[in-house]
Amino acid sequence: MTPPPRIRPRFDADERTQLVAWLDMQRAIIHWKCEGLSEADAHRSVLPASPHMTMAGLVSHMRWVEHCWFEVLLIGGPAEGPLFEDGPEDAEMMVEGVPLARLLEEYGQQCEVSNRITASHELDTVGRHPGYKADQTSLRWILHHMIEETARHAGHADIIRELLDGRKGYF
Repeated sequence: MTPPPRIRPRFDADERTQLVAWLDMQRAIIHWKCEGLSEADAHRSVLPASPHMTMAGLVSHMRWVEHCWFEVLLIGGPAEGPLFEDGPEDAEMMVEGVPLARLLEEYGQQCEVSNRITASHELDTVGRHPGYKADQTSLRWILHHMIEETARHAGHADIIRELLDGRKGYF
């Protein structure tokens, strides 16, 4: 999969365009931080207190967070996947043996689904899932939150990558 381009939104873009563009740029940084990683490094833990915080685990986590906020909480889809199952904490990050390319592909596909959902709803649309206070959460809030969530984890990816092989860079 070709990594998505890292493009900032135009200064004069409307609110929706800016929100989606900032989110897309942070998503692209996650992909960029994975470029050229070996499978061993993608699954190697470098943070002793957080053994599941690997590049592969982080990508999987981001895929499931996208699913949770857009497909489940916003549009009321079934609460399926590791974030909703009774299992170990951080189950969505336990991806030993799953190829990084597959995880990145699934993340990219999930981001496309999220963008289609975003395009088909007004920013003031509130969530439809019966739980998790979704009925108090607007698409606008979700987009702001996802920019924050993705940027925070892009920072984690930057640190993990530097600890793995010394490669660094922001943009």
